[in-house]
Amino acid sequence: MRSNNRIRRLSADGTDWLWSVRHRHPDCREVLSLHRAGTRATLRIVFRAGPGRAIGDGYLPGGTAATGSHHLNLHEPGVVRRFLDEAGARGLLSTEPGDVETDGWALFDAVVAR
Repeated sequence: MRSNNRIRRLSADGTDWLWSVRHRHPDCREVLSLHRAGTRATLRIVFRAGPGRAIGDGYLPGGTAATGSHHLNLHEPGVVRRFLDEAGARGLLSTEPGDVETDGWALFDAVVAR
């Protein structure tokens, strides 16, 4: 089985970002982490399964976030860039040290529409 848990680099608007996607337990979730290079600031975009919402859980591939009508692969750089842009538009990208966690479903529809 191939692991997609590697750290990747993305440059956006003159800023370098390191990003990764991980499946976490005990409360099964997919986590897209965006770390501003050269800082200690990290945004964690978290997806948990629920009514009408599915994540990679053995039935779907890892890195999946899906609703009944839309499917996103969190391992695709273009999808990650859209999440980065939406998070920036909502003021979620801190420059202060520390981790910020946000509900990925709150961004999902806007990212699908981008």
